[in-house]
Amino acid sequence: MDKGHLHHLWRIYRHASPWYFVAGVLIFGTISLVSLRHNNEKMVHLRDAVYAADKNNGDVEGRLRVLRQYVYSHMNSSLTSGPNAVHPPIQLKYTYERLQQNKEQQLSAGDSVLYQAAQNYCDGQSDVGSEVIACIQQYAIDHGAQLAPVPPSLYEFDFVSARWSPDLAGWSLVLTVLSALGLLITAPYHWWAKKYL
Repeated sequence: MDKGHLHHLWRIYRHASPWYFVAGVLIFGTISLVSLRHNNEKMVHLRDAVYAADKNNGDVEGRLRVLRQYVYSHMNSSLTSGPNAVHPPIQLKYTYERLQQNKEQQLSAGDSVLYQAAQNYCDGQSDVGSEVIACIQQYAIDHGAQLAPVPPSLYEFDFVSARWSPDLAGWSLVLTVLSALGLLITAPYHWWAKKYL
């Protein structure tokens, strides 16, 4: 390749200054970070709505559906965070307690003598409702009652967020990567062209 041809290429590419790509990396990177943070904050808001619906015996299924759809379609909306995160991340305490109470009611309807004995045995042991329920169930099981445990799939949930999503966070991340690639290509070329041409 002769120097005249290289000089012709330099005249074309010299308008693509590396500073344009530096600005692109900074602008699109900032937009990407802010958008990713917004995605995470929105997930936290939707997760709190699930917990509120669980506590108030509201439409838990509807809130879970909205949360699931959001997490599946947005980057950085993972429910777990950090190495010590609880797994599965959504554990609906009040739903579990309601399911346990239903089991207790089935026991009381099925064998009132056994239920009464279990209740008398467990009443003085604890003031916490969930502990009393657990005590009654354990007493009933120890004395021959058949109680199936509550399946975890009814009160424990985990959703995996998208690796890439076609929203502001996703597209700004793509533009950040393209700007960085442009910088990696043009900066060495500009240095080389100024030194040798």
